[in-house]
Amino acid sequence: MTKGEETRQFIIEKAAPIFNTKGIAATSMSDIMEATKLSKGSMYVHFENKDVLACAAVDHNMKILSSKLEMALREGKSAKDQLFAYIEFFSNPINPPVIGGCPLLNFGTEADDTNPIVKEKVNTAIKRGQQLLTSIIEKGIANKEFDPEWNASEFAIALFAMLEGGHLMSRMSGNNDNMKIIEKTLKKIISEKLI
Repeated sequence: MTKGEETRQFIIEKAAPIFNTKGIAATSMSDIMEATKLSKGSMYVHFENKDVLACAAVDHNMKILSSKLEMALREGKSAKDQLFAYIEFFSNPINPPVIGGCPLLNFGTEADDTNPIVKEKVNTAIKRGQQLLTSIIEKGIANKEFDPEWNASEFAIALFAMLEGGHLMSRMSGNNDNMKIIEKTLKKIISEKLI
């Protein structure tokens, strides 16, 4: 990496948790300058404007989430283990894997009517998450682990939506009680589909 690329990456790494915690609209370049200890001029050498930096921060947060999730899923030997690992990965919204909470929920809620670029990034990540879950279930069906009649893509949508909804509920209530119920319910459904 060149010095310029290192500085750009440093800015993104410092900005990402701020954007994910405060939101794009509420985060100012002053917030980023304070976190990086860089001047306004230095900031604008690397990023044309706040929106360009925000998009880079969204990508960075998604990448962190994705790489941590991949590590968690590697622990699972069976499809059931992987589904359980996926659920457990998202089961503690009060102490989320990414600083500030779920970037899909945070950025998606903010960007749905205001930022079409970020909206598309979040939508792509949601589809990727659903495809991952579908493929895990399909692998379990192929390995004769799950009921062959189980509709993988429908359950993937339901699982994804329940975890995101549970995340919101837990963050609003300040505890993980709702997510514990969702986790228990999802694991029960999965266990019932075992052959």
